[in-house]
Order: sequence, then C-alpha cells, then structure tokens
Amino acid sequence: MSVRRTVHLVKPEVTPRVGFLGHLLDPIDRLSETIYSVLIALIFTLAYRILMLNNDFSFSSGYGFNLSFAILGAALAWGIIDGIMYALISVFQRRERHRLLQQIKTAKTMETAVTIIADELDFILEPITSSEQRDALYVDILDHLREGKSQKVGLQREDVVGALGSVLVAFLAVLPSLVPLMLLPQNTALAIRISNFVSFIVLFSAGYGWGKHTHTNPWQTGLLLAGVGLIMVLIAIPLGG
Repeated sequence: MSVRRTVHLVKPEVTPRVGFLGHLLDPIDRLSETIYSVLIALIFTLAYRILMLNNDFSFSSGYGFNLSFAILGAALAWGIIDGIMYALISVFQRRERHRLLQQIKTAKTMETAVTIIADELDFILEPITSSEQRDALYVDILDHLREGKSQKVGLQREDVVGALGSVLVAFLAVLPSLVPLMLLPQNTALAIRISNFVSFIVLFSAGYGWGKHTHTNPWQTGLLLAGVGLIMVLIAIPLGG
C-alpha cells in the first residue's frame, strides 16, 4: 500500500513595495506634507474670489505665471521649514529616549524601572493586553534595556534625508495644481478653477492612499480628506490665510 503525501505550498509573504519617497519619509509624514502643500495652493487660488469683489479688477496677462511662482515659492518655503523641524524633532526624540534609558538604568529598584517603562507604554498596550501580560513584557524590556548601550543623540544622516524628503514632497505635491495656471496663461479665471479641482483630486488621492495603507475604506478616507481640506481653506481665507 502506498502512502500519498500531501504537500502544502506556503505562499511567501509579500513585502510591501516601498517607492523612492517611502525611503525618505514614512507614510504619515508624506501625507501631512502633501496636505499642507496642497492647502497652500488652495488658499492662493480660492482667494481670487475676494479680488473679484472689486468690479474694477481684472487679471492681467501673465497673472497665472506669477501666481504659479508665488504658490511654488510658498510651498517650498513651507517644505524647508517643515524639513528643519523634522530634523530638530528627530534629535529631540532621541534625546528624550536617551533620558528615559538613563532613568531606567539608574533606578534604585526594579519596580521603579518597570514603572518608568509602564508610564511610556501603557497608553499603547493597555487597550489590547492584560495587566499580567504588560507586567511580564515590561520586565523583559527592562532586561534588554539594562544591557543596551546608549546611541548617539546628535544629528544623523537619516534626519537630513527626512528633511530633504519633506522639501521634495512639498514640491511634488503642489505641481499638479500649477499645471493649469501654466498652460492657460490667457484665461486665468478658468485656470484657477481647474487648479482648484486638481488640488482636491490630489487631496482625495492622498486620502485614498492612506486608506489603503491603514486598511480602511479608501474612498471614504479620500472624500473625508478632500472635504476637510475644503473646510480648512474656507476657514483660513476670511482670517487672512
């Protein structure tokens, strides 16, 4: 009698594809940078209605080009500022982790050290773990931290890369909104309307991608982001934004 062996083929785990920008910034940083950059464009283009309240105002030739350069300059300025803050915050976070590690290592009792760890992690783990599970995990973390060595807390290469990524995302995110202004220099009013439409498409696309990343409904997330973007712009314009 022959014995038949059933071979189960295990499908290898698929590693998510990470593009060029994915190596520079994590998804939440890319999302926030895209939102800010597009909102800058919308504030410029939607504010034209205020100018139209003046009956004597008319768009001069080349206004679309000037508006494009103004939007691009503002987006790049924001990207540079945000990039600098990205690098600074990264350094500050490492210093905070260094301070926490020193506190744990110099704690007089194990209970004190575990309490320090719990203060940092309870808000994350409490909803999904029991008290016994957390206690065991914190003791295990304590054993590893006591053997660990302090890392450098100064500016790192990754901080500079992330800062440059912030500038690049701010630049790329606003480009689609500028295309109509550049292609229709003689019909600025129409170009601005098309630019607004394109900006909301970019916001929707960013929300759609975030929905797929977080395994939520991408259509709902995209529409939500586009709607919130419109609300924020409508609030910013009357306040001088």
